[in-house]
Amino acid sequence: MEGIIIKLISNDYTVLCNGKKYICKARGKFRNLNVSPLVGDRVIIDPENNYILEVKKRKNYLTRPSIANIDQAVIITSLKSPDFSSNLLDKLLVTIINSNIKPIICFTKLDLTNINDFKDIADYYKKIGIDVYFNNDIDHIKKIFKDKISVFTGQSGAGKSTLLNKLDNSLNLKTNEISKALNRGKHTTRHVELLELCGGYIADTPGFSALDLSNLNTEDIKNAFLEFRGVNCKYKDCNHYKEDDCEIKQKLENGEIMQSRYDNYIKFITGGDRI
Repeated sequence: MEGIIIKLISNDYTVLCNGKKYICKARGKFRNLNVSPLVGDRVIIDPENNYILEVKKRKNYLTRPSIANIDQAVIITSLKSPDFSSNLLDKLLVTIINSNIKPIICFTKLDLTNINDFKDIADYYKKIGIDVYFNNDIDHIKKIFKDKISVFTGQSGAGKSTLLNKLDNSLNLKTNEISKALNRGKHTTRHVELLELCGGYIADTPGFSALDLSNLNTEDIKNAFLEFRGVNCKYKDCNHYKEDDCEIKQKLENGEIMQSRYDNYIKFITGGDRI
């Protein structure tokens, strides 16, 4: 039988097949093949002995959080407590775009700050082609999940579980207070799980506050900055850093490119980022 892994706790995989859930173990051959089944994987199972026999080819996957075959990633981005971090947001965008996943930004904690202070930032990301929502626009947010496998990701304490509870309060997902000393949230989600919601699947995932871009080269990072695509610099392999006659640097001077975006890009390609 073919199904989809919707939950992983320890070594127990919950597989949904034809509306029925099976708790399965992975066959030992996966260890020999260096393959670890992930939430979101399409799999073939033996329903009598409760074993996963085969993992179907993935279209993409993320390692933090560990999930496969994602259509879109909703980056839950806190504006306050924890404070807004353009560095973390741009890191997540680079990771998601390089994984061939559609990124969507959702800003949270509007009640703790002045939304007008962030309107220009939201408008910029919209201008470069990324869908942006604010978490008080629940009706519009609900529509983006139909027939999609979506992942919620972002900094710990940014409000992932809180937003899911607003979308469907029957979920009753655990939330926790923000640590004032660390200005970051306490982890409340302990495993990755696909939740049926709004006509699709949404993954509530363990939060995190940093990402490692060391596995990406300069070209990968450059291509993930959507506003850098299609420019006509003097050099075809221009990295928009120390080269002359660089169209990106000209656009930066003209205010067409947001300074924080360019600064983060330089940190990423030079290894100067340690956040």
